[in-house]
Amino acid sequence: MQMMILLAWRNIWRNKRRTAITISSIFFAVLFSIFMLALQNGSWGRMIDNALSSYFGYGQIHKKGYYDDPGINTLMEYTSDWKGKSKNIEHLKDFVPRLESFAMASYGNQTKGVMINGIDPKKENALTKLSGKITEGKYLELNDTAVMIAEGLASQLKIGVGDTIVFISQGYHGVNSAGKYTVKGLLHFGPPDLNKMMVYMPLPEAQQFFGCENLISTLIIDIDDRSNLPGIIKKLKSQVEPDLHEVIEWEQLVPNLLAAKQAKLNGVYIFMLILYTIISFGIFGTILMMIKERSYEFGILIGIGMKRKLLSMVVMLEIILLGMAGVFAGVIAAIPLVNYFRVNPIDMSHMEKGLDNMFDQYGFEPVLPTAFDISTFVSQAIIVFVICLLLATFAVWKIYHVKPVESMKN
Repeated sequence: MQMMILLAWRNIWRNKRRTAITISSIFFAVLFSIFMLALQNGSWGRMIDNALSSYFGYGQIHKKGYYDDPGINTLMEYTSDWKGKSKNIEHLKDFVPRLESFAMASYGNQTKGVMINGIDPKKENALTKLSGKITEGKYLELNDTAVMIAEGLASQLKIGVGDTIVFISQGYHGVNSAGKYTVKGLLHFGPPDLNKMMVYMPLPEAQQFFGCENLISTLIIDIDDRSNLPGIIKKLKSQVEPDLHEVIEWEQLVPNLLAAKQAKLNGVYIFMLILYTIISFGIFGTILMMIKERSYEFGILIGIGMKRKLLSMVVMLEIILLGMAGVFAGVIAAIPLVNYFRVNPIDMSHMEKGLDNMFDQYGFEPVLPTAFDISTFVSQAIIVFVICLLLATFAVWKIYHVKPVESMKN
């Protein structure tokens, strides 16, 4: 076997130009496909992280039935037991409590439907960096009797910091809820819908407003890294009582974003399929030329008694070595390239103004990082190598159909 590998290696370099072209085509195919896939996974990963950390969280815990039918009457108790659970699960940073419901906001002659979020200001800020969205005024404290409102809502109501806003709503179990609060700060949200309806209130004050002491609608799951989420969700589901609570993963919270990611990745896969089809024809052409140029050689070898099986193995080894060389070089070159753009993402803030505004509108950072995922490198290397193996079968087929006399005449 060692002799056959050595023979195949020497045969490859008999025509250095053809070998260099073949290896280069495989090299660039692997390099480009790895970078494209890493860029797509990285940029979408960053977008998903931005969306989840800006509001939804990486998962949520509700009272059973709340996800399908959210409402002020489907609330869960918020006790010290939850704090103990967060400390017992590795990679789970904290549970962030929220009490979410709708109300009518009024100031002067202006009225608008709003969404009230009762929050623990410190925990909420650790998850969503809410204090960074303040454009005017100050951030909430847990014992405040004030609110923060979105600046778009403030513009519609013609209200400012220091003014008093009135809320009317239906509370827990049909209780009439009404209250007036001082506006302590204005917040800017990228998505226009959020910027016209969001109101934040300290959790104790929101519980008093809706008449639901010690009750919340949602526990947000805050984690250190999204890659650790499956293990955390599994442990949480084993610890909560399934008849009382439900654990909702982020894929269920933002299905539209997930669908958009999959649609975009499908486009990338189609592009890579076209790329690999082109490369396959290039490799096939090289194999065809190699067989045609060496038909006299094959005829002589078979004529003097060399078994077709051994000759086929040598030729297949040649093609495999070409594929391995191109794949290996492509992967080695892709590692520093992908890692560089992972650390130094492509900055889109200097691109066209409309594109930059689109990122800002949806609250995404205007950067496109790559994702350094070993599976990306391995999958692309395997795909190219399999292509080489499949094309090598054509060479084997041709050798088994070589007619020595005709080959030597040609």
